[in-house]
Amino acid sequence: MQHISLIARRAAKVIAVIFCVILVCALILMILLLIWSPGKPQPYLNANGAPLAGSISEKTYIEINGIRQGVFIRGKNKNNPVVLFLHGGPGMPEYFLAEKYLSGLEDHFTVCYWEQRGSGLSYQPGMSSDTVTLKQSIDDAIAVTNYLRKRFGQNKIYLMAHSYGTFLGIQAVARASQFYCAYIGIGQISHQYQSEKEAYQYMLNYYKMHGNSSMVKKLESYQILNSGTAMNAYLDSSLRDDAMHQAGIGTMHNMHSVITGIFLPVMQCHAYTIGEKINIWRGKAFSQNSTELKRMVLSTDLTSKVTELNLPVYFISGKYDLTVSYSLAKSYFDKLKAPVKGFYTFEHSAHSPLFEESNRFLQIMEQDVLVGKVSMADAK
Repeated sequence: MQHISLIARRAAKVIAVIFCVILVCALILMILLLIWSPGKPQPYLNANGAPLAGSISEKTYIEINGIRQGVFIRGKNKNNPVVLFLHGGPGMPEYFLAEKYLSGLEDHFTVCYWEQRGSGLSYQPGMSSDTVTLKQSIDDAIAVTNYLRKRFGQNKIYLMAHSYGTFLGIQAVARASQFYCAYIGIGQISHQYQSEKEAYQYMLNYYKMHGNSSMVKKLESYQILNSGTAMNAYLDSSLRDDAMHQAGIGTMHNMHSVITGIFLPVMQCHAYTIGEKINIWRGKAFSQNSTELKRMVLSTDLTSKVTELNLPVYFISGKYDLTVSYSLAKSYFDKLKAPVKGFYTFEHSAHSPLFEESNRFLQIMEQDVLVGKVSMADAK
């Protein structure tokens, strides 16, 4: 009995030590989160460390069609041309990536990173996902456009969209092209249902070729090529993102983990408070529960819905992108009518060439988009 009691006391000490270590680690993590979460974007400073004259770096809220919505607005000169950036998802703001992968875009443009209704800064507990409709989202994009036009005194601005944002963006410019200098679609959606089938088949072949029978078995359990119901279950699972990132066709060609590539950068971003960082994930879950958006993105064939735009159009796509099919984006571009249009293949990128090859992206914005040319576009 005495021996058992001694073992019990030692076990209790070990448990107490483990508990203390966990507590200390949690405390350190909380302190780091507080340090990383002042909730303000960094200002632009001159050589003396003072705020740069004429610059803007703010996080603010505006009333958009009856809902308070959040934006980051940044640029070294408020008189520069204005860009409205539509993020992907649905429901996944991208300011944290813009802060991590500095492209220099804000040296030449005033960029508004709008967090869409129900997303990030624009998420409100108690919102109904039924209110986040396609029409409402496009109405919101045009309303933010008009806010920026009025605030910065510019007749027209640039609309730049990424991933899911391109589904909204190209329809917004089709409806109100008079407000825009040009449309820039990065990872342009064309017909997402076909894109998902193409990516699924690619991954089956990829993992078979690499001898990953476990991943093949998981993918084959959905059989999305034969069933719309299986497609929805597959898209609701974590398998799609995991399989895509491991195969190099996801968010970035060299991003093999959503945890290190997305989750940690969100939590390290200085421009959000801790509560706002939590709301990014709440907003993502909320937005992806919008049955209408999910249905519309999958079922809509933009190649037959938006066939012509009367403004310059630029499609920017990563060679390895199958999150939104590169080949389908190129096919759409070839059919789309526009007075000026350029398609740009990024040879080392997957779904996020603006972050993966930011130097080339900036060159295209400066040398082509800003002056309405296509000198850097792929050869026809």
